[in-house]
Amino acid sequence: MIKLFGTSQAKRRQGPRGKFDLPLLVALVGLACLGAVMVASSSIAVADSMHMGQFYYLKHHLAYLTLGVAVAGVAMRTELKVVEKHAFFLMLVAFILLLAVFVPHLGMRINGARRWLNLLVTSFQPVEAVKLILVVYIASYLVRHRESIETRFLGLIKPIAVSGVIVLLLLAQPDFGSATLVIAVTIAMVWLGGARPLFLCIMGLPLMPLLAIAATSESYRMKRLTSFMDPWKDPFNDGFQLTQSLMAIGRGEWTGVGLGSSVLKLSYLPEAHTDFIFAVIGEELGLFGIIAVMALFALVVWRGLHVGLKGVEVGQRFAGYVAFGISLMIGLQTMVSIGVNLGALPTKGLTLPLISYGGSSIALTCVMAGVLLRATYEINRALDARHMATRMPATAAPDANAAAREREAVAA
Repeated sequence: MIKLFGTSQAKRRQGPRGKFDLPLLVALVGLACLGAVMVASSSIAVADSMHMGQFYYLKHHLAYLTLGVAVAGVAMRTELKVVEKHAFFLMLVAFILLLAVFVPHLGMRINGARRWLNLLVTSFQPVEAVKLILVVYIASYLVRHRESIETRFLGLIKPIAVSGVIVLLLLAQPDFGSATLVIAVTIAMVWLGGARPLFLCIMGLPLMPLLAIAATSESYRMKRLTSFMDPWKDPFNDGFQLTQSLMAIGRGEWTGVGLGSSVLKLSYLPEAHTDFIFAVIGEELGLFGIIAVMALFALVVWRGLHVGLKGVEVGQRFAGYVAFGISLMIGLQTMVSIGVNLGALPTKGLTLPLISYGGSSIALTCVMAGVLLRATYEINRALDARHMATRMPATAAPDANAAAREREAVAA
């Protein structure tokens, strides 16, 4: 009898288990490591010419990267329901941050734009935090107003209006690149949330002339629009950045000139360690390096969208929408940055995520990646719970037979 009781003991797990998406994690770590190497390579000449020490930018980049990884670790251990609960409050914080750049002595004007906050020991670009907050807010709204989004035109008003206010504040700074990114991600998330394409078209029609006016209202924006179409027409003035970028990529050919051997980064290519770091990658690592970078970004976006779709299917809608939004934000910003370096798009001032040098940019992108990984953890946990539920009937029958045999043994 004791033997029967011992052999019939059920061995079950305590509950469903979550896990972070491994391919996504590997791709993110790979991009961050490559970014550190390329920042070191592309910034040495710039830092040396400014007499700040050859590794000035690299040290700052690694410091912000370390900070971002630490906060990302906290985000990876925080339940998304806590973030969802405070979505409205976070959006209020986002508006305050965007307005704070216009406060004298608090906001900083650099190169004619008021996009930074003076934190005494460092500067902070609020739009980097606003990108993540916007994704969280829209994901929360899509969960709370699912039926309204799917069936009614008025259900689109609130998320589009919130994004519209953010866009107006960004254009006032001005930051046309981030404003365009906010519009694109908002429309894509609402569409993935079930909104009808007809409603989105009707909603988006008034925005088209407004964007056209914003793009042509300033002379420097018009120069960007015209110079990227034919940069060689004025290669030493308006088309200087793009012509230098194209020459750098062309010099790389198939395998590149070698890591650290770029010539164009030696005070020829402006912003070689930030906006145009992709051109340095093309020159030093060649076409093979460019393909590797694009493949890593493609893997990040694909895994994020794939796991996000699984999340919606298993009822983890907030986690799924967050995965959608962050993947789209990283993917679209990458496309714009690469497009600018290749001359396919006008200069927008957007960095290459996880690779370009930056303070608030690299730190907040790491936090965004941490939230994305947390979403994959919770979605995989829900998938494991469903898998356990489907297997339960199959294991219940043997347990019932074992219990019957135990009763017969006791009776005997």
